[in-house]
Amino acid sequence: MLDQSPVAAGRSAHAAIAETLALARQTEAWGYERYWLAEHHGAGSFAGTRPLLLASRVASLTTKIRVGTGGIMLMHASALAVAEQIRTLEALFPGRIDLGIGRAPGGSGHTSVALSPNGAPPDLDQDLFARKLEDLGDLLHGAASGPEGFPPAHPHAGVFAQPLSKLEPGATQPWLLGSGSKSAALAARLGWGFCFAAFLGGATGMSVVDEYREHFRPSPWLEKPRVSVAAYVVAADTDDEAEALLSSTELWFLRTRQGRREPFPSVEEALAHPWTPAEIRLRDATRALRIRGGPERVRKGLSRLASRYETDELVINCITHDPAARLRSYEIVSELNQG
Repeated sequence: MLDQSPVAAGRSAHAAIAETLALARQTEAWGYERYWLAEHHGAGSFAGTRPLLLASRVASLTTKIRVGTGGIMLMHASALAVAEQIRTLEALFPGRIDLGIGRAPGGSGHTSVALSPNGAPPDLDQDLFARKLEDLGDLLHGAASGPEGFPPAHPHAGVFAQPLSKLEPGATQPWLLGSGSKSAALAARLGWGFCFAAFLGGATGMSVVDEYREHFRPSPWLEKPRVSVAAYVVAADTDDEAEALLSSTELWFLRTRQGRREPFPSVEEALAHPWTPAEIRLRDATRALRIRGGPERVRKGLSRLASRYETDELVINCITHDPAARLRSYEIVSELNQG
């Protein structure tokens, strides 16, 4: 599952972090395989800014669920810094750490500049991003994973990431997160897993995933391509209840398009909103990207999604204003998976 530590109107960001920790413990009990933490900056709606810090705490509160990032925005960090943090987590929680990397800034342009150590805008060059991914893979379990570090011809010759470790079963597997062909091509070339963000846009999703599978190159982590699909899901005991819960996210999405960075509104506020025809068109255009409903409707939606992308692993993301409703949504999905 993917947790963005959402902030609900009327509650604090500290409460959102506490809800993340409680949710992690509960989802482990329900049998989820992975718990991924997201990275967002300068957003009034998300409290999760440092996924590796949260991952460390979540891993310490659980015993077997794999914990990781979904994902680290690599433009804000060096490959070495990320590799050292992942290696440290591997040493603390062997066999339980995942690494998901994203290309997006995770915040506004002004926030990205503020995150930069030298106060300069981040370099969005695709080739630079690819080189950072290559370096990260090499530092973890590739050409620079031993005490000799990078080879002499490399700009960072001799550099390696501590604490050193061998690639063993259960070791950190890197994933590239994305919804477009550039991310798919990079993941394929590097031999990483690819997590397709279906909730961001599904019209060209199959061609993106097919491109990844077609061009995949074996790596130290994977001999064959591995695809997971991230879906936005709101499950409830009835279809009507799920639709009401979803209205909160729909109003929040509308407000973000209007430049408003606010917490997630309550269902009552969302249902009372006087939607204009233009707002309704925007809302309805994104509804197909969201799976919602009672157990049977959600089961069919998840089954169609898994079949479409030929994957046995779905990454579930759910946001509701009421934390109890969010817990119930994840519980229903776990019951469907076990049934």
